[in-house]
Amino acid sequence: MKEKILLKSIDLFLTLGFKSVTMDDIAAEMHISKKTIYTHFKNKTQLVEATSLMLFNTISEGIDAICALHKNPIEELYEIKKYVMMHLKNEKSSPQYQLSKYYPEINAMLKKKQFNLMQDCVIDNIEKGIDQGLYRTNLNVDFVSRIYFLGITGIKDESIFPFELFSRRELMDSFLEYHLRGIITSKGLKTLNQLLIN
Repeated sequence: MKEKILLKSIDLFLTLGFKSVTMDDIAAEMHISKKTIYTHFKNKTQLVEATSLMLFNTISEGIDAICALHKNPIEELYEIKKYVMMHLKNEKSSPQYQLSKYYPEINAMLKKKQFNLMQDCVIDNIEKGIDQGLYRTNLNVDFVSRIYFLGITGIKDESIFPFELFSRRELMDSFLEYHLRGIITSKGLKTLNQLLIN
């Protein structure tokens, strides 16, 4: 039952937002009593933390599985983007913003975990790209990986990129292309252009 509550909560939080969804809403959606939820989670904050960690772990495992396929680094970034977008449901409700505003401690903990995961993943991606001649050899790998993290998290700031002007998909596509064009070689550009055509 605990996992069912978590899965339903993730669905509701990503669709409607962390702030909007109440314990009553979750209970009603699942056709269970609120008391059943409270036997597993003592309050909404604990539920928000558990759902955030579950989603983070699911996405982390998916990213690891994509990296294990040993695709070329440019394709790998596009596969990861597609996978993350699928799991975040295009973030219709801006859950990242709501998490930072209403649950700052959970948000800070999650951001740290995301940074550590992405640092390893992006550094590995850059090093593979350099080895394969797809990325420039003169890159400061640590700098590029940190800028990438800032960009990926920064485009979720609705005060700078409002939903009515930019869809999440458009932002992710534009940022990824922007990032890659700054680090690729002429060989990498051919790969990127092929991906953009498809």
